[in-house]
Amino acid sequence: MCVTAVESRPGGTSQALKALGEGVLGASESPSHRPFGARVKAFVALTKPRIIELLLITTVPVMFLAQQGVPDLTLVLLTCVGGYLSAGGANALNMYIDRDIDALMDRTSQRPLVTGMVSPRECLAFGISLAVVSTVLFGLTVNWLSAWLSLGALLFYVVVYTMILKRRTSQNIVWGGIAGCMPVLIGWSAVTDSLSWAPVILFLVIFFWTPPHYWPLSMKVKDDYARVGVPMLPVIASNKVVAKQIVIYSWVMVAVSLLLTPLGYTGWFYTLVALAAGGWWLWEAHALQHRAKAEVTGGKLKEMRLFHWSITYVSLLFVAVAVDPFLR
Repeated sequence: MCVTAVESRPGGTSQALKALGEGVLGASESPSHRPFGARVKAFVALTKPRIIELLLITTVPVMFLAQQGVPDLTLVLLTCVGGYLSAGGANALNMYIDRDIDALMDRTSQRPLVTGMVSPRECLAFGISLAVVSTVLFGLTVNWLSAWLSLGALLFYVVVYTMILKRRTSQNIVWGGIAGCMPVLIGWSAVTDSLSWAPVILFLVIFFWTPPHYWPLSMKVKDDYARVGVPMLPVIASNKVVAKQIVIYSWVMVAVSLLLTPLGYTGWFYTLVALAAGGWWLWEAHALQHRAKAEVTGGKLKEMRLFHWSITYVSLLFVAVAVDPFLR
């Protein structure tokens, strides 16, 4: 499993540049000489645990839907552990590859490789180790279909998104987001050792959710991305163009989310939540587009309202996925 959601934690570019200038990234003091507790926290930070929380929210409910009730709790635990290790490995490898631009961006300037708490070699070894352990754990304790899906998601995120798409195209997050869609397939396959249309529909929900989730944050920090030459859509397009794309993706996302019920996978409860949450999402998306058309800038654009709501939306939707089987 890999990343969909993103951190919005601020940092400080000036601090990162100062650190680089003073040789914090490996010259005067090796990471192994730093306090043990701080080192442990740094390695945990490499996995981006706050992001993985959201990944698990899209994994566990699908297991309830696949089981049409409560799945084996040991299986749930093993799937969550395997998913955490896989996504953590992908995130660590992402930080290894992006350590050059992370040092120059406010949002990422306090990451462990930038501060020197973890060396690049340690980060690389850590990421590869997590990838191997997670794949073997999935294969031996869950099933090999889930193992290969998890490994595929990791490789897609690291190679296709981070190494190929991110620095080359404004569509990076659109296609790179495929990696973050994989947890729903993994959750379903963990229970059934197969796939069906239900996880595919939820895969598409996350696929169309990812750009309008990420682009509002990118609008806020577009100067960061422009500084390091990453062509996120808000860097190369006006706010009006970005907001229009957000609205288009939002309508498709909500429409796709409603397909589960006519196909017989969910009932009235999920439908009610999907309509209510989706309706509020569309209200916020259109409000952002209205402000962008009016050429509102700065804090008055309120682009982060949609970013924060997007996390609430996907949480509500997948909680409904888990609860619905008990109300049918």
